[in-house]
Amino acid sequence: MIRVVIIDDEDHIRDSLTKLLARYCPQVTVAGTADGIASGKKVIRELHPDLVLLDIQMNDGTGFDLLQSVSPIDFKVIFITAYDQYALQAFRFSAVDYLLKPVNPEYLVVAIERANQLITDHFNMQMNALYENLRTVARQDKKIILKTTEQIHLLDLKSIVSCESDSCYTTVHTMEGVHIMVAKTLKEFEEMLTGCGFYRVHKSHLINLAHIKRFDKQDGGYIVLTNNLKIPVASRKREEMMELLERMAE
Repeated sequence: MIRVVIIDDEDHIRDSLTKLLARYCPQVTVAGTADGIASGKKVIRELHPDLVLLDIQMNDGTGFDLLQSVSPIDFKVIFITAYDQYALQAFRFSAVDYLLKPVNPEYLVVAIERANQLITDHFNMQMNALYENLRTVARQDKKIILKTTEQIHLLDLKSIVSCESDSCYTTVHTMEGVHIMVAKTLKEFEEMLTGCGFYRVHKSHLINLAHIKRFDKQDGGYIVLTNNLKIPVASRKREEMMELLERMAE
């Protein structure tokens, strides 16, 4: 059984999560609950849970305050949060699981399953990346976690040159010549990276605009990147790409 502690300052959220876990997650037992940082620390130290469902904003502080006060972390964490565009982007980059309020039962089940498979050392790496991403102002100074079946990679966002679609997978190409295949679609990467200086020039290619060397108009048009990859530009994207390059040159 997975022993879970729920920490949230809203009574109805704690009650709702307890009922959802009982109904949809038979492998889980709720060992205890808490309504804030102080009580949360006490419950964690007394019960030694396998997993904590942790609210981010509480009356006496944040979930991050709690985690830093109980370091080192020897349990898994799924964050419970209200919608915040920039915070959610940091979570996605860091591959840290979160659930939006009100919690969707299907997403809860998936998050519990992922947490159960996660190695604690990997979680600590993800948390370090999350803390840095939440502090980062310059978008290309962020870090991103990429998981494969055998490894977990922590990359500087600015080191990614391009992302290439391969059916339900995406190959990430870096400036160091590393190629990492991840079980995410290119659309998922596009949604995560478009606001961070990346642009989808073709159905199969998402590029880092900071790594463009030149745009060749011949052969229908293609982009040459700093690692000398030649990326085709879709015909419907050609004019938009040229306008974008002109704005970048201003």
